[in-house]
Amino acid sequence: MIICGLAVTAARLFLHAGSTGGRETRTAFHSEEPKRGEDWGKDGKLRVRPKRTAISPNDPRAEARRIVMAPVAPHQDYVTWIVTGCLKFSRKAGHPTSSGRQTMREKSTPKIVMVLLALLWLGYGSQVGLAQQARLVQTPPMGWNSWNHFGCKVTGAIIRAEADAMVASGMKAAGYEYVNIDDCWEGARDSKGVIHPNAKFPDMKALADYVHAKGLKLGIYSSPGPKTCGGYEGSYGHENQDAKTYAQWGIDYLKYDWCSARYMYQPAQYPGAFEKMHQALLHTGRPIVYSIHGRGKVWTWAQSAGANLWRTAGDIKDNYNRMIAIGFGQSGLAKFAGPGHWNDPDMLEIGNGGMSAGEYRLHMSLWCLLAAPLITGNDLTHMTPETLAILTNPDVIAVDQDSLGAEGHRVWEEGPLEIWVKPLADGSKAVGLFNREQSTINITVEFSQIGIGNRATVRDLWARKDLGVFNGGYSAGVQQHGVVMVRVKSTN
Repeated sequence: MIICGLAVTAARLFLHAGSTGGRETRTAFHSEEPKRGEDWGKDGKLRVRPKRTAISPNDPRAEARRIVMAPVAPHQDYVTWIVTGCLKFSRKAGHPTSSGRQTMREKSTPKIVMVLLALLWLGYGSQVGLAQQARLVQTPPMGWNSWNHFGCKVTGAIIRAEADAMVASGMKAAGYEYVNIDDCWEGARDSKGVIHPNAKFPDMKALADYVHAKGLKLGIYSSPGPKTCGGYEGSYGHENQDAKTYAQWGIDYLKYDWCSARYMYQPAQYPGAFEKMHQALLHTGRPIVYSIHGRGKVWTWAQSAGANLWRTAGDIKDNYNRMIAIGFGQSGLAKFAGPGHWNDPDMLEIGNGGMSAGEYRLHMSLWCLLAAPLITGNDLTHMTPETLAILTNPDVIAVDQDSLGAEGHRVWEEGPLEIWVKPLADGSKAVGLFNREQSTINITVEFSQIGIGNRATVRDLWARKDLGVFNGGYSAGVQQHGVVMVRVKSTN
């Protein structure tokens, strides 16, 4: 038993150290799997094993085998191999003695071994699930969502067209990968409680296959309440069923919106309501990004409830005043964000027509400095060159996707003027000079304000131009409702 426990532990550590996530790990270790017909001998070496014998459903070993042999993610199979061998050992330990009778210790050994191994396996499975969830979205997710532009008019045909446009426009090449269906896809549940899409989405699995064939990923929407915000079927009481269905369809991202859950849960129960779906997603064995919109100080508990990203404000609108209220209102939340878990100030409105080009650049700049998810909500099939240029500027996107995963913060504010800074992995700093006033105003960032030495190089990220070496600080004229976004790197 001690040897088996050590073997399982060693396998956990080995797989954890070598794991690359998802299904790749099985391929990496495939040559080390035991071949059919092999078994452990008394000397601890592999030998030819006999054919598996049937176990009666009433045998205590049946339940243990059911637990440890349940379908799991492929990279868990090697621990299953070890556990199965230990189960066989436990059965041998329970064979009669030479007198033909089993002692009390011999009778209890198989049961004890199997129970302990089952517990070891369940603990390992949960650790793998949590590790798998943590490996998702190591940088903020990038993609598109149907709600801002299409609302409840979304259809399967629209989703296919948007996926096509994401590839054809160069959005995919710029890093956008999630094509997310928001509310209003849901149909009725069948007699077993399984959710089905409505007539606008005749075959969700085929839709997922179509999106995947383009190298993209598909997202979907639900609620912890009985109804979604649009009045469609929510997941309340069906969390496990729905998660399993999403996995079977090939879903890669779930947006879980509070909506009618306010009638079902008290404030102290909010984290548990989201944790239910988190656990359900883990049990599917499929990596699914988990995006939530709760209530209250969600950022203080969302990560512990299993979320990869969480809304930090109400819904955005294609309106300058609403956009800056949400964006600049993120101050103070940086400590809650990092790789695999992000603050989400809501989707991008760029290209929907309610703001000027300069205001949209401010929108994009602020979201990238915030290390926010870049989920655009426009119609990708009808973008102006200006909209596409804002959404795909590689220098600006690189700030959002920087591997350090640090969220930016405000370092200076004076009336309608603000300076925000975001630390980057190479030691440089991304800086945003913001002007919320009605005329062009000169703004200066002192290098001492942002933790940079007295001498530094400066690059204008929107112009994609190196501006040279500066001493002490950098000044720029910032247009009304505009931004100057630079990358500053010390030369000291």
